[in-house]
Amino acid sequence: MTTAAPATSTLTGVPALAPLLARGALLSPLKRPRPDADFPRTRLVLPGLRVDLARLAAYERVCGFATGADALPVTYPHVLGFPMAMRLMSARDFPLPLLGLVHTSIGITRRAAMPATGAYELAVHVEGLAPHRRGTEASVVTELRAGADVVWESRSTYLARHRTTAPAATGETSPQDRQPLPTRAEWRLAGDVGRRYAAASGDRNPIHLHPLTARLFGFPRAIAHGMWTVARCLAEHGAPDATVVRAEFRAPVLLPGTVAYGAEDGRFELRGARDGRLHLSGGAGPYPAA
Repeated sequence: MTTAAPATSTLTGVPALAPLLARGALLSPLKRPRPDADFPRTRLVLPGLRVDLARLAAYERVCGFATGADALPVTYPHVLGFPMAMRLMSARDFPLPLLGLVHTSIGITRRAAMPATGAYELAVHVEGLAPHRRGTEASVVTELRAGADVVWESRSTYLARHRTTAPAATGETSPQDRQPLPTRAEWRLAGDVGRRYAAASGDRNPIHLHPLTARLFGFPRAIAHGMWTVARCLAEHGAPDATVVRAEFRAPVLLPGTVAYGAEDGRFELRGARDGRLHLSGGAGPYPAA
């Protein structure tokens, strides 16, 4: 993966998401993705960040986290950093088209509990590009600091599909073919889950909002946000204050729908309740790992 020390650009506020999504959509037809392309080297930094507690409570409710505690859910810093990531990925110098870009995985390290009433510095940068058997994958890093200490960081991968000569992986068992984890709960998801999560997170991608707008992008119905699925699983699964989380997004969850949550030995997954299709696989354990 290509890497370079990023330059720092300090922001005075959180970027507005809607114009960034629109800019990314307009620029998408001009992009020619490839793993050896150049990419933005800027590290965006937002100092003095304070969490909107009303918005946090809405997020906790839609994802199933307990409300009222002075603690950020382990997935919430991703929501805080998402507009900054979109600013980088919607820019003209980002080589992958925003339209059709798929969030394929996220790895999170939380080194300590994060008070919801604390002050933080948020930073986001594109770490690099890498070839993928289905196209080109970008890695985006988000960091949350309390004072001089990094208390939370994540690495998300985003895939742009295109023709490629990268070889397919061999000798590995497909996650879809693995034995399902024991089912712990079954959730009936309402058709408005995407709209409720969008209101709480700010991510108003049209594929998540209504069947009509989702059909414009090839989906039969609206689909749940990938980060809602991992947050919902972690709300059920739990995670220690110092934790490492890994999740891979396998297939979209259509709304409305019914899914089965499975868990065992620190691992969790989300499958279709009727067809067994794997939507999400992941795990959470202590940091540092034993």
